[in-house]
Amino acid sequence: MTILVVGSGGREHALAWKLAQEAEVIAAPGNPGIAEVARCFPTPALDISALVALARDQAVDLVVVGPEDPLIVGLADALREAGIATFGPGREAAQLEGSKAFSKQLMNEAGVPTAAFGVFDDPRAAMAFCRARDEEGLYVVVKASGAALGKGVTVCGSLAEAQAAVRRAMVDREYGEAGAVVVVEDRLEGRELSLLTLCSDQGIFSLPLAQDYKRAFDNDEGPNTGGMGGYSPIAWAPVDLVQRAEAHVVQPILDALRRRGIAYRGVLFSGLMVDGDDVHCLEYNVRFGDPETQTVMARLGSGLAVVLGACARGEVIPPIEVLENAAVSVVVASEGYPGSIRKGLPVEIGLVPPEVRVFQAGIADVDGRLVTNGGRVATVTATAPTLAAARELAYAGASQVRFEGAWFRTDIAQ
Repeated sequence: MTILVVGSGGREHALAWKLAQEAEVIAAPGNPGIAEVARCFPTPALDISALVALARDQAVDLVVVGPEDPLIVGLADALREAGIATFGPGREAAQLEGSKAFSKQLMNEAGVPTAAFGVFDDPRAAMAFCRARDEEGLYVVVKASGAALGKGVTVCGSLAEAQAAVRRAMVDREYGEAGAVVVVEDRLEGRELSLLTLCSDQGIFSLPLAQDYKRAFDNDEGPNTGGMGGYSPIAWAPVDLVQRAEAHVVQPILDALRRRGIAYRGVLFSGLMVDGDDVHCLEYNVRFGDPETQTVMARLGSGLAVVLGACARGEVIPPIEVLENAAVSVVVASEGYPGSIRKGLPVEIGLVPPEVRVFQAGIADVDGRLVTNGGRVATVTATAPTLAAARELAYAGASQVRFEGAWFRTDIAQ
């Protein structure tokens, strides 16, 4: 079996690492870490015609699409039209992530519990909505409607913060066209969790819950990022949480898509807010989370290739073994992230024990040297029988990823 993994980040490195244990893996464009477990081709993740040609030329049996952008512009549709089994939703379904406005409106239609919200294409109207919520004593969250690499969400603690967030998105266009429309919603209280659910025409199968850390700095301070770390399992989560989330968050949105004639073959990421017995949906993503994927892949047994292939073909999803272990992931970032960063700084990755894996992300190979090439440079994931032991290993591993200005949060899984 030959599998093409599309993408170049830590998430794709983790997928390639796991899939290479049971299949031949190629990647496009990949990164130096992925090249250790797969053959990499320099085909950009957004070059749809070139990716279809690559999949044909290499006679791949399955394509697994990592990032959201290729899905939003229709890569999965083009591959399926070419007769190539693809794990990842088509363009219409990908609007769940490509348009938060569409996603929130579909949640309402489907009866998915979510925060009260408004959708705005005029910054003055958005600011007026923020003011009205403030007068009712409510805090809000401002979200760029389009995909913004996880950075388009501002959790606000005052009217001034909310209006500044609207201004950055809609007037200053900090997120480009992604911020032309914003969703302003009530801020929910509770604890956030990530649920990754594999979806097929014949059913769903949820992977272990993970907790992600979105804020840049310790104690959940600073701006939102793509994710600074995570862990699994979640000891505080109610035992029936996955079952309830599937019933009230996952299945209703899939049914709403199906009523529109839209199939969903891929992974559905549900961002959950849990407060006691209440579970609300914060957002959907149409791809594996990053760094949740690195965390969850380390807790799975064999069979992922078969499972993803079944999803891609719309077949019954066979179960996959979940190991009785704990996993902790720590993201090592460039100085300045999530703002402006320097690229091209030499990277050295020291020796780590077998229980620790360094999933490369913002790293490039320049003339045989590893150099920084992005904000999140690597995710260090460790497994152990207990969360405390995995945490200790992960931080020991993070200290082995060395480059000028390297930093990471120190409170992951604390």
